[in-house]
Amino acid sequence: MNQRIILGDAIELLEQIPSESVDLIVTDPPYNLRKNYKVTKDDMSFDEYLEFSRQWLTEAKRVLTPYGSIYIFMGMRYISYLFNILERELKMNFNSWIVWYYTQGIGKTKGFSPRHDDILFFTKHPSKYTFNLDSIRVPQKYYRSVNNMRGSNPGNVWEFSHMHYCNAKRQEHPTQKPEGLYERIILASSNAGDTVLDPFLGSGTLTHVCQHTDRNGIGIEINEQYVQMAKDRLAEKFTGFDSFDEKNLRCPNDLNDADFRIKYLENHIEWFLKNHENVAYRFFEEVKEKYFEKMQKDNQLWFFKKYASLAKKKS
Repeated sequence: MNQRIILGDAIELLEQIPSESVDLIVTDPPYNLRKNYKVTKDDMSFDEYLEFSRQWLTEAKRVLTPYGSIYIFMGMRYISYLFNILERELKMNFNSWIVWYYTQGIGKTKGFSPRHDDILFFTKHPSKYTFNLDSIRVPQKYYRSVNNMRGSNPGNVWEFSHMHYCNAKRQEHPTQKPEGLYERIILASSNAGDTVLDPFLGSGTLTHVCQHTDRNGIGIEINEQYVQMAKDRLAEKFTGFDSFDEKNLRCPNDLNDADFRIKYLENHIEWFLKNHENVAYRFFEEVKEKYFEKMQKDNQLWFFKKYASLAKKKS
């Protein structure tokens, strides 16, 4: 797939993108919280920030295909105003208000410490838009024949770890987002070969995820250092995304039927561990803990040999 990373101002470059040419927009714009992005600082006045948001959102709607979608990360202070612009002014269609929950974050001594970010999901058309639920399901806790064993809907509260400074894939960017978040959004709301845009590319998470999910990515970024950072990420050896939903490593209880057990375990690898081979060993450890004796009795230990490369912890 083609990954284009363009240096320049988001609004100016959005104006140059042809109308109805982008299938999905996923972006993490400045929150206007006085973060230092080296080239720009998000310290506009209240009215200036709303006008800035109105301008880029207007262009974003124009470039979306008639059945396109947009996901926007936003902090608490301005999210209701962006909601109003999208719904009331631009007449886009609200789908979901997603909460990204993380266990560690800013510590406060006066007031409650923040432990989540919000993501707005709007569509251009009220009913005709891409949503691939099967691509983002999470494993069931128990096997029941009445359940959809492809998994369940992940809901609108997502738990992904923050990009801590100790993470090997952490970049020198103040608001780098986990790749697992973008993976879920891109798989859900676009198809292979589609074009996905981030007008505020930052460290390059979107283009990196598009590269490994067979999408064409376009990233706009005003900071030359971050543009180079994003390009460098495209050249990295890929061993798996830097984050994941812990539920994807869950092996269901009660896989007692031998034939179904093997069928499910092999499906699980394709459904939930693709792009996450760096943590797949944890799934195999749980399989052994729950089913080793039964698999030994049923002559199924060949399964662990077949997937030995995935079952081994990566250094």
